[in-house]
Amino acid sequence: MQFKKAVRFVEKPDAETAQTYLDTKLFYWNSGMFIWSVSTLNKAFDLHCPEMNRLMDELTDYAVRGEITSGMEKTYPALGKISIDYALMEKADNIVMACGTFMWDDVGSWPALEGHFPQDESGNTLIGECEQIDSKNNIIYSKGHVTAVIGADNLIIVQAEGVTLVCPKDRAQDIKQMVVALREKGTREDLL
Repeated sequence: MQFKKAVRFVEKPDAETAQTYLDTKLFYWNSGMFIWSVSTLNKAFDLHCPEMNRLMDELTDYAVRGEITSGMEKTYPALGKISIDYALMEKADNIVMACGTFMWDDVGSWPALEGHFPQDESGNTLIGECEQIDSKNNIIYSKGHVTAVIGADNLIIVQAEGVTLVCPKDRAQDIKQMVVALREKGTREDLL
């Protein structure tokens, strides 16, 4: 395995910038796997996200007292909704990367499920209580009750926790945009 010092970390560049990066053959793709010591992580949070670090210290105090559940209930809602990529990695100047060639999948995206769950004879990935007629190449996830689909093609259909999502598979990257829009309206702050 080869290790290199990263000059910088760029999270989700726009398509044109990403293509420029690929064309130069000087950039590496981040798989989202990070390794660090607790002390290094604490220093980074203290430097770049001190309020979040304070809340994590508060949560640690709850955990030490055996009250992690009540601690999570009290501290988690106050934590900023920001990924580690934006909160720390883009600001870090001490990144060492391990270069590797291996299969990787963004299991945080709905389309990734197709590579990890079997498909029926029509190419549908069905998870939970799902029924379909004349539908093909869909990802259907149903938690807690039956979701029935008729005549749909190439959709992501999710029913869970009182929320329903219907989205063309080729627009899966726009799901986060919908979550942001719902949060801004103040109607679904509980969404990821």
